[in-house]
Amino acid sequence: MLQFVLLFAVVAGVYVILNKTLFKRSHCRGNLPMAKKTVVITGGNSGIGKATALNLARRGARVIMGCRNQRVAEMAILEIQQETGNSDLVYRHLDLASLKSVRNFAENLLKTEPHIDILINNAGLVGDGRTEDGFGIQFGVNHLGHFLLTNLLLDKLKQSPNARIITVSSMAHRWGSIDFQTLQQTHDLGTGTYSWQFFKAYCNSKLCNILFTRELSRRLQGTSVSCFCVHPGVIRTELARNISLWQKVLVEPVSRLLFLSPEEGAQTTLHCALQEGLERLSGSYFCCCEEQEPAPQAKDAHAARRLWEESERFCGLQ
Repeated sequence: MLQFVLLFAVVAGVYVILNKTLFKRSHCRGNLPMAKKTVVITGGNSGIGKATALNLARRGARVIMGCRNQRVAEMAILEIQQETGNSDLVYRHLDLASLKSVRNFAENLLKTEPHIDILINNAGLVGDGRTEDGFGIQFGVNHLGHFLLTNLLLDKLKQSPNARIITVSSMAHRWGSIDFQTLQQTHDLGTGTYSWQFFKAYCNSKLCNILFTRELSRRLQGTSVSCFCVHPGVIRTELARNISLWQKVLVEPVSRLLFLSPEEGAQTTLHCALQEGLERLSGSYFCCCEEQEPAPQAKDAHAARRLWEESERFCGLQ
């Protein structure tokens, strides 16, 4: 009996510690007015993206959701409209695994939208494979597609006072690294088909997000646009929809017990969109609605510039 009590105490203690650290909750208290603002969000049909879109729609924003699956996106829009009473939500097709699709999406926005005030690079995945253009799927979707989209919309964003760009990264960047020789040779951030290998590639892609934000901030100095990247927390989302069944069986019980809900995971993104006075922190990394120090490799200015240059070359922007 004593052993059972001790075991229960240890488990309970670990649970409390995890909830105060790795699975810590936070709440956005920002309240910038969103009426007459236009927000573009990628992957807004589920998970954190949908929760973010719902919150911003409730505040009166016009929300443009760039999604691959039209049926799912339109269902999400209908749900958000019914819950918020805001009818100004729009679906536009966007497949981040296709640079042509990214260009078409951006071209449509540039033609139809008088202004864009906030761009949220939210979509992401964990998985294996290649994009339409031959890049590793995680490098292509998690970084390169958003890199191209951001660059194509920059001039429009610069026309808005105090525009913001928010890119969803992850604490997984702490285990990331970038081998530029491998990237040049394989157009990927890692090779191999084992789970740990494409998880490492995911970590690498999340490091790209932070390096991209760092270099973007440097290039935006003197403009009206600020940019931020965020770790949303460890969330119950469809991010790992491409992992195997046995991995889902292992992850699901822990997910239900500890992981944050999409609404909780959206709070730091919302903080960066809605909090006044963040412009001075442009280029920073946020977690739990607070600025935090990223890993040392995420502060490498040389790597950030090189990643930018390689990404420009891959996207044909040079």
